[in-house]
Amino acid sequence: MDDSESEFSLKVVLVHFKQCLNEKEEVLLEHYLTGWKGLIRFLDHLGTVFSFISKDVAAKLQIMERLCTGPQRDHYSSLQSMVAYETSNKLVDLERRSRHPDSGCRTVLRLHRALRWLQLFLEGLRTSPEDARTSELCASSYSASLAAYHPWIIRQAVTVAFYTLPTRKVFLETMNVGSSEQAVEMLGEALPFIEQVYNVSQKLYADHALLDLP
Repeated sequence: MDDSESEFSLKVVLVHFKQCLNEKEEVLLEHYLTGWKGLIRFLDHLGTVFSFISKDVAAKLQIMERLCTGPQRDHYSSLQSMVAYETSNKLVDLERRSRHPDSGCRTVLRLHRALRWLQLFLEGLRTSPEDARTSELCASSYSASLAAYHPWIIRQAVTVAFYTLPTRKVFLETMNVGSSEQAVEMLGEALPFIEQVYNVSQKLYADHALLDLP
């Protein structure tokens, strides 16, 4: 994960999420994971307030990279092939964590939930006025996504930490695509692709009753 320390660019994230879905609407894991590496760079540039998420995501990416390059890598080319392989071979703990705590299905589910939070937060940045409070945008997106999966003590700590977030202008400058207006424009281009990947993944997991894996 050394490359996670390089500069974040929204353009790079856009390219990979654009390439995430093939003509069959299969989520290609190589581009999905590379897109996530770019999003980690974004989180890391915003300071320690997001470290609880970025560190967990980085650990999940390492698990997935091992699976995607391991002896069964042919089954991990897409999210669809991974789900089919792991469910048919009983490689997923469906009711409680047991023999397969690091299954691909469980690992991607955690990334999937975090992607929803980032999608909502970035959409809030894109559509909000210049004087919008980023703490409120972030808290709102967190409450609508990741908060449901975190214990009370983490929810409280995270909510307090959000008040240390930089201004909307600083967030947009972190995109490294030019002015705030240019960042807003590129978010408008990138977010539909991220949302489409999220929606395809959500339906796949729902169809296989995998949305509540322990």
